[in-house]
Amino acid sequence: MISRRYERIVFAFFMALFMSFIMSFIITYINLGFVEIFITSWLNAWGIAFICAFPIIVVVAPIVHKIVHKLIVKI
Repeated sequence: MISRRYERIVFAFFMALFMSFIMSFIITYINLGFVEIFITSWLNAWGIAFICAFPIIVVVAPIVHKIVHKLIVKI
């Protein structure tokens, strides 16, 4: 198993993986429809999206976490 100290990085990795996978599929479908080159185009888009999404999530997730904690009422 992976050490707990890497939790933030592992979270960012899987969040980027799943979000980029799903979003690139949807956007590729909207732009091209199901054409002959769909799979190739989608996988190319997914690779680029993942490369962008991973570092963005690493940086942005802690900021979002702080904002959410300020907005949530403690009971």
